[in-house]
Amino acid sequence: MNVSDLNPAWMALLPAALMGAAALAGTLRLAGDDGSVWRSFVRLSGLATLVSAVSALGVLSGGQGRAVVDGVLAITPFTALTVLLVQALGLVIGVFSSRYLDGEGGQRSYIVALSAVLAAVHLLLLADHWLILIPAWALVGIVLQRLLCFYADRPFALLAAHKKRLADRLADLLLVIAAALCWHVVGSGSLSALAQHVAAYGASWPLQAAAVLLALAVILRTALLPVHGWIIQVMEAPTPVSALLHAGVVNLGGVVLIRFAPLLDVAPVARWLLVIVGLATAVLAGMVMLTRVSIKVRLAWSTVAQMGFMVLECGLGLYMFAALHLVGHSLYKAHSFLSASGAVRDTRLRMLRGDSPVSLASLLAAPLLAAAAVLSINAATGIHWPVWWGLVLAFAWAPLLWLPSMRQVTLSLALWQGAAGLLALAALALAAGLAHALPLGLNDRPDHLAGLVSACGMALLYLCLVVLQTRPQALATWRRWSYAGFYLDEFYTRLALHLWPTRWTPQDEAAASRGLTAERRIAAARS
Repeated sequence: MNVSDLNPAWMALLPAALMGAAALAGTLRLAGDDGSVWRSFVRLSGLATLVSAVSALGVLSGGQGRAVVDGVLAITPFTALTVLLVQALGLVIGVFSSRYLDGEGGQRSYIVALSAVLAAVHLLLLADHWLILIPAWALVGIVLQRLLCFYADRPFALLAAHKKRLADRLADLLLVIAAALCWHVVGSGSLSALAQHVAAYGASWPLQAAAVLLALAVILRTALLPVHGWIIQVMEAPTPVSALLHAGVVNLGGVVLIRFAPLLDVAPVARWLLVIVGLATAVLAGMVMLTRVSIKVRLAWSTVAQMGFMVLECGLGLYMFAALHLVGHSLYKAHSFLSASGAVRDTRLRMLRGDSPVSLASLLAAPLLAAAAVLSINAATGIHWPVWWGLVLAFAWAPLLWLPSMRQVTLSLALWQGAAGLLALAALALAAGLAHALPLGLNDRPDHLAGLVSACGMALLYLCLVVLQTRPQALATWRRWSYAGFYLDEFYTRLALHLWPTRWTPQDEAAASRGLTAERRIAAARS
């Protein structure tokens, strides 16, 4: 390896150094008032974004999908793109936060924590050694606690942070054991050496066990069922913190799974674990999201469902699609949370228009039309997804083709809406197909049996959607259970407080009791 080969890796490390400098500047109080600290953060973050863009362009244009490794660091086209995405979102969220928190106390501490989170995420993305990956991921969780508890007088925020802390520490323990097993077999802590060993010799039982532990750690860190409750309750944190969490930090589980794709490919137990938990999370969280009203809570449940779907994609061996899903979900969630203030206006407009019942014919025909469109465009782009994956996407995108009842609209309007929905669906399928041609250095290895199971699970979710549209009053019991999240979080909360008790002040306990009572009353009223 010559000197020119080392430059991209070191350049990709500069954003982490710049964000670390921003955190250090805020800690040492090198700037003046809060406004000066924010301006310093924006300058350093803007420079880091520029450096990330240059690094990504260099790797994408000249690496031929090959990783550039320097000891404990590695950069690939996928990680270079992810570093740019994280830093750009960090810059936008920082600028938004400077206006959102104007006049609030504790802004300097907020800036330090935000900068430190971004620096730790960069280190995690570039890690090519267990001794970098594990501390970086642990540091992300530790520093994020300060942002989640920005309003320290809110008991639900404290409870959510406590439950997340328990899940994070357990995930760290699992990662340490997985690292020890891999290091013992490979003789090195390098992740590149692990991939080379697996390619040459396959996976012995210690590596199989390490893959299962890695999958469990990702499940704990990615807010999948049943440890998802904390990501719902952190709505108590400021909106930009929610954007940072949902658009960036929670997606790290998908990045880690893609990074360990060579190990997962030869570990069927770990892959089936990801498929089962991911599919169950996507289906159940999708059902819960249908019964929620609060815009931020709906977005949180949407994140849980999307994380389940992303983990499912990795378990199925569709790493390229998981990477595209990760990028799209990050951009969508950042926009959704930062524009959540417009929800009141949008709701008023919908109330003025009124809700129109969906046509039964479109409910039944939508999956068939969606499947035909997805598979046709897939064949035209030459990617050749498995048929079962086309069915999964068809069930996921079929609501785009729903039409209102003909008693509510004219035939011409229904045709226009149908054409617009079909065009949007075709554009999604075409974009996904063309994006597979990007030189990200990822190779799909689909598991066809698990794919058929996933298609059945998505069909079940779509059936629930159809029943909810056609007979909403006949599902009172189901709606009550769904609104309560099937009571999975209550079980995990009791378990977390039993395993790791926390101290509550009398005021916190009373406030939490009032909040829980209010939630129960709302659930009873809606049922």
